[in-house]
Amino acid sequence: MGQSIDKTSFTPVDFERFEEKLHYCLEALDSLLARPGFGQGSVSIGAELELYLVDGRGGPLLRNLEIQAQSNDPRLTLELNRYNLEFNLSPVFAAGQPFTAIEQQMLETLADLQSLLDEEGGSVIPIGILPTLGPNHFGEAVMTDTPRYQVLAEAIRQSRTDVFGINIDGPDPIHLVHGDVTLEGACTSFQLHYRTDPARFGMLWNAIQLVTPLMVGVAANSPLLLGHRLWHETRVPLFRQSIDDPEVGPDGWSKPARVSFGHGWLRGNAMELFRETVQLYKPLMPLVSAEDPRAVVAGGGMPLLDELCLHDGTIWSWNRPIFDPEGDAHVRIEMRSLPAGPTPLDMAANAALFIGLAEGLADQLEPLLSALPFSYAEENFYRAARDGLQAQVLWPNARQNGLQEQSLVSVLNQLLPTAERGLASIGVDEKEYRKWLEVIEDRLSTGVNGASWQLAQFNQLMSTGMNRKEVCRQLLAAYQARSIANIPVSQWADIEQAEA
Repeated sequence: MGQSIDKTSFTPVDFERFEEKLHYCLEALDSLLARPGFGQGSVSIGAELELYLVDGRGGPLLRNLEIQAQSNDPRLTLELNRYNLEFNLSPVFAAGQPFTAIEQQMLETLADLQSLLDEEGGSVIPIGILPTLGPNHFGEAVMTDTPRYQVLAEAIRQSRTDVFGINIDGPDPIHLVHGDVTLEGACTSFQLHYRTDPARFGMLWNAIQLVTPLMVGVAANSPLLLGHRLWHETRVPLFRQSIDDPEVGPDGWSKPARVSFGHGWLRGNAMELFRETVQLYKPLMPLVSAEDPRAVVAGGGMPLLDELCLHDGTIWSWNRPIFDPEGDAHVRIEMRSLPAGPTPLDMAANAALFIGLAEGLADQLEPLLSALPFSYAEENFYRAARDGLQAQVLWPNARQNGLQEQSLVSVLNQLLPTAERGLASIGVDEKEYRKWLEVIEDRLSTGVNGASWQLAQFNQLMSTGMNRKEVCRQLLAAYQARSIANIPVSQWADIEQAEA
């Protein structure tokens, strides 16, 4: 959710000043992107891992403030709900063994947090949506008590013309009416940050958008909410419906969704995306800094662009541009669609596939974009979120005559050599990329990811006559044991057979 704030009430004048400053920030950023050498540097990968804290019975543990204070690690930050924390991994260079380094950071962090939680009788779990959540785990009582979240929750309430209605289909459709934004806090993610040569930003952005549906399907890990079997990646509809208004408002107009797949293929550079965030979306938190960003740039300095960064953090597109003024200032791409879990190993493999596919396709993208209008890419995204590895998608072919459906699994199998080439092109060691792509290959051949495993477990436990609450508790216990062991999810079904 981004930076902290120290003000909780605003006047119309605050909004006017903030909106003016946003356009000053755009002018400054435009000048920065034209500055020779800006943003150039080694290709690097960062990540944010959002986590659940759970008690001894597998229910949410509302102790994030206390655990953060005990940890004293500046990379550990708070999330919207009191049972969530976020760990910001230290960026790694893409050359060499980056995904092994990412896995190791996650393993160390999970072990450190678990040592703190042992005293509480609790645990830390990476999972897209906690199956044991109940209706009493939402509302003001579970929201992290900081000014940022108080202001954000109120701003989103005021921006809506309707109540927070959650309507998600699936084997057990769910219909909820809720009074606040804490439903969004049920969604935990593994978010990647990718920095590359600024000259390649546009083609990489489009490549990332193109392959995001494939990644959502293969990585899905959020099939359950409040005991209901819904989409394989239920985070997608839940996040959007807990933030945005219904599709069409009472005046007949639909506002641009703050949670979206995007608005079209990128035609130029990153400026197009930052302009979009300013021109399409009303500010929620108008904190105005004293900086004159245009003057800073004109003097050869590096502006902070506080207003633009704050505003950008209140628009939750599944892929998002990030301006980072700290240290070696640059613009990078944040990929927000992957769920947390099931294991550090699985998440590192997801990262390798995502970046490998994007890099492998980026330089051959033009004929593919004309073969797949953006609206169909968006349709792929929602199909993959709904059906996971079982999804049918429309995949472009430069020599096609008309669109054709293919299974998501068959498309990914065809693209594995492309991912290899993409990873090799950025200097990833051959042994490294083969190791991680073999994890994906096994997942594709078994048809088992986090979502399909959870659903199979749920159905099996339900067949015994157990009530749904106990089913979810036992499912989570089995999930937790396998996650801690860092066994790839594609092999979890083998464990069930051995146990039987």
